[in-house]
Amino acid sequence: MTDDVLSDAFFEARERDLEQRLKHKRFEHAVSVSKMAASLAETYGADVRKARLAGLLHDWDKEYTDDEIRERARALRVDVDPHVLETMPRLLHGPTAAVELQRAYPALHTAAAVGMSDLDMIIYISDAIEPGRDFDGLDELRALIGTASLDELFVRTFQHILLTLVERRRRLHPATVEVWNHYVARTRHAAAEKGTA
Repeated sequence: MTDDVLSDAFFEARERDLEQRLKHKRFEHAVSVSKMAASLAETYGADVRKARLAGLLHDWDKEYTDDEIRERARALRVDVDPHVLETMPRLLHGPTAAVELQRAYPALHTAAAVGMSDLDMIIYISDAIEPGRDFDGLDELRALIGTASLDELFVRTFQHILLTLVERRRRLHPATVEVWNHYVARTRHAAAEKGTA
């Protein structure tokens, strides 16, 4: 990634592009995620400019209809679980945007995965807890910023989202259990090494 991609001018140009691509409310959410991601990056020692850009771009393909996003995923040859393609198309906007934007932007979406980078976790967390979100339990997550490790903050955020999905009887991505088990084991191992387990 070149410095030009991380410049203020580039960021402002993508912000203008995004404002044309998204409905106003979703655009405001993207801007808020960008600000939250920059703040988390500063707190946890990640690249602030990459975080703010990735946060801004995380919903780049969000306005497509179910049929449009399925077609887009096929056209971009996105490697996605066929079950997700057919039954959960609203989860495809992250992978399609990442494929399209991967050359120029540090844009990974908010879908959790095994092996996430710090930036990936920052974007996931920021999407969930940005100030425009107003769900029960988010204040407790926000209060952990800077006191919990990034891994722990991610696990707690993932747990909150998982429980919310289950309570609402929503479908879960097929990789959810694998992601949960991986990060719970990782945070337990880190706690054991510190003697806090």
